[in-house]
Amino acid sequence: MSHTEMRRPTRSFGPEEEPEDADVPDGAPASPPVLPPPPPPARSAPVRRRGAYRRTWWKVLLGAAMLTVALASGAFAVGYLTVDIPRPNDMATAQSNHYFYADGSKLADKGEVDRESVQLQRVPDHVRMAVLAAEDRAFYSDSAVNPMAMVRAGFHTLTGKGTQSGSTITQQYVKNYYLDQAQTISRKLREAFIAIKLDREVTKDDVLEGYLNTSYFGRNAYGVQAAARAYYDKDVEELTVAEGAFLATLLQAPSTYDVAVYPDNRPAAEARWDYVLDGMVKEGWLAPGVRDSLKFPVPEPSRLDPGLSGQRGYLVEAINSYLIEHRIIDEKTLAAGGFRIVTTLQPGKQDAFVGAVEEQLTYYLDPESNPADSYVRVGGASIDVGSGEVVALYGGTDYTQQYVSNATRRDYQAGSTFKPFVFAAAVQEKAHNWEGRRITPRTMYDGDNDRRVIGRKGKPLRYSPSNQDDVSYGRISVADATNDSVNSVYAQMAQDVGPKKVRRTAVRLGLPSDTPELKDHPSIGLGTATPSALDLAQAYATLAGHGDHGGYRLVDRLSRNGEIFQLPPRRPQPVVSRTAADATTAMLQNVVENGSGEEAQIAERPAAGKTGTGEHDRSAWFAGYTPELATVVGVMGQDPETGAQKSLHGVLGEDRISGGGVPARIWGAYTRNALWDVPVSDFDLEIGHRQRMPSEPPAAPDPLSAPTAFPAVPAPQAPAPAAPAGAAPPVP
Repeated sequence: MSHTEMRRPTRSFGPEEEPEDADVPDGAPASPPVLPPPPPPARSAPVRRRGAYRRTWWKVLLGAAMLTVALASGAFAVGYLTVDIPRPNDMATAQSNHYFYADGSKLADKGEVDRESVQLQRVPDHVRMAVLAAEDRAFYSDSAVNPMAMVRAGFHTLTGKGTQSGSTITQQYVKNYYLDQAQTISRKLREAFIAIKLDREVTKDDVLEGYLNTSYFGRNAYGVQAAARAYYDKDVEELTVAEGAFLATLLQAPSTYDVAVYPDNRPAAEARWDYVLDGMVKEGWLAPGVRDSLKFPVPEPSRLDPGLSGQRGYLVEAINSYLIEHRIIDEKTLAAGGFRIVTTLQPGKQDAFVGAVEEQLTYYLDPESNPADSYVRVGGASIDVGSGEVVALYGGTDYTQQYVSNATRRDYQAGSTFKPFVFAAAVQEKAHNWEGRRITPRTMYDGDNDRRVIGRKGKPLRYSPSNQDDVSYGRISVADATNDSVNSVYAQMAQDVGPKKVRRTAVRLGLPSDTPELKDHPSIGLGTATPSALDLAQAYATLAGHGDHGGYRLVDRLSRNGEIFQLPPRRPQPVVSRTAADATTAMLQNVVENGSGEEAQIAERPAAGKTGTGEHDRSAWFAGYTPELATVVGVMGQDPETGAQKSLHGVLGEDRISGGGVPARIWGAYTRNALWDVPVSDFDLEIGHRQRMPSEPPAAPDPLSAPTAFPAVPAPQAPAPAAPAGAAPPVP
C-alpha cells in the first residue's frame, strides 16, 4: 500500500450540523466544507377548467336527486301499501230524517245533523258546475292529488303561517267522509294516499256526489240538499243558477258569507259569488248573457230550528211508530236516518186542532190558583173518512215538556164512546135480548142503577154496574139509553150480544186486538178498554164509511237517497154490514141533536157522535164524525210530577169534566174550522128510512117496545090506564 492516505466517503450536512472529526493525515490542509444541494424548484398547481366544476356538482346533485327519488318512491310505496281506505266516519254517514206535511211544507227534522243525501242526478248541472268553479275547475281532468298545493300547505303549517287546504275535491271528500278536520302533516299524508286509491276505485261522479253530500254549508246544513232547504226553503232540484252559485260560495267560508246573518259581509260574499260565476263563464259552463242577467240571490233569514217543540215531536213519534208497526221499515233502519217522509197530515187542519184546544180549554186554565188545572192533558186525532188519511193529531201542549203523546197513548178508559160498537155488534149479529126480542134503537131495557146483569137462561150474574151519578132511568129505549149513556142498559146489551162478539166487532171496526182491557166480559160495553184517540178515530171512521174498513194512513210517500219505498196499499173491505153501520150513525146523530152531545153541534152541518167518561172521572171524551171527517177528542187527568192518573174533578172550577162539555166543544170548534171550505153534505144512510127515535110517539103499537119484566128487579108494575079509542098507547 502506498503511503498516500486514502479518504473516507463524505456525506452532506445540513446547515446547522457540525461536521464529524475527519481522519486527515497530519500536516495535510483541511478540506473545504461541502454545501447541501439546492432544493428542487417548486411545481406550479395544475389549472382546472370551469366545466370540470360543473360536471362535479351535477354529479352530486344527480346523485342526491336519485337518492331522494328512491327514498320518496320507497316511502310512497310503503304509504300506499299500508294506508287502506277506512270505513266512513260516523259524522259523515249520520243523516236526519226529514218529515213533511201533505202539501210538501216542512214538518220537522230529526237526527244528529241536518243532512239528506241525494243522488247526483238530482243536483242540477248548473249547481254542480258552480261548485267546481268555486273549488276545483280541473276536477274531471286532473289527478286526485295536487302535490305542489300539498307542499305549499305543509310549508305554511310548519312555519306557523296558518293552515291552508291546497286540496282537490277528491281530497276534501276523503277528509269529510273518512277522516277528520285536523290540519296535521300525518292527516294530510293519509288523505293523499286514500284519495289516490279512491280515484282508482270509483268514478269522478261518485266522488262529486259524495262531496256534495258531506260538505258543510253553514246553518248546521251538511250537504247541498240540506243547504237548499236552509237558505232558500226548496229542494236542490229547484235551485236557480244564482242560488246554486251562492251555495258554492259558502263552501269557502259558510259563516262569513251568510249575508242574512251578517249583512256587513255582503260585499265579500258578492265578490266571491262573482268569482264563481265568472269561473263558470271562463270554463264555458255558463253563457255570458245569462251571467250578466243574474242578480245576487239574498237567502232567506236564518230560522231558529224549532226542533221537536210544540206538536212536532208528537207527530214525529206517531209517524215513526206507524212505519215500524206496519212493518214498512224496521227501527234500526229508520234510526240510521236519511229518510224523506211525506205524511198525510194537513197543516191547516193541524193548526185548527191546536186552535180549538187553546180556544176552548187552554186559555181558561189557571194552575197557579187552581191546582186541579195542572192535571189536564188533551189528546186527539182526525181522519178523512173517504181516504183513511190522518189529517191532524193533537198530542199535548208541548212535546219538550210532556213527552207522552195523548193522541196515541193507550192507558185511559174510553168510557161510553165504546157503546156504539156494542150496538153495531147487536145489529150485525142480529142479536136478541135475553127475552128473545130483536135489539133495535127502540128496544126497551131496564135502566135502573146497580141493576144486576142477566146471563144465559135468565140467571143473574154477579155484576151490577152503576149509572153516572147513580141515576135510575127505569124503562128506557136503546136510543135514549145511548143519549144518556146508561151503563146498566149497555152492560146488559153486551151480555145479550155476547162479549166475544162485541170484542170481535170492535176489532173489525179498527181497535187493535191487543188494546188493553178489551176483555170478554159484560163490562166491555161500558168502555173499560183503553184504546188511544187515534184507535177510536179509526173505528168511528169505519162507521162513517158505512162499515168499510181499510186502516188509516199516516205516510203518503217514503224515500231515501232516491230509493222509493213501497207503502202497503189501502183496500177498504166491509167489516160490518152497511145496515149495522148506518143504523149506528142514525142513532149517534140523535145524540148530537137531542142528547149529551149537543155542545158538538155545528150549524147546518150534520154530525154524529158519542160522549164518554172514564172510571173515577179520569178521562172525558167526545168521538164523532161528519160525512167527511171522523175526530176524537180526549181530556185526561195526570199528575205532572208523578205521572199518576188523576180525577178531573175541579178542573176549570167545575165539579166534573164530562164528554159533553169541553171535549164536545173542542170537537165542534175544530170540525167547523177544518171543514170551513167543504160544502155541507148529509149522511147517505141506507136503513130503509130514518128510524124515528122513541122520543117521538110511534105511529102504531110496537111489540118490541112492550114492557119487559126482569127477574133481577121484581118490583110490581101498576096496571096502565086504558087508552082512549084510536089513541096510540103510551110509551113506557
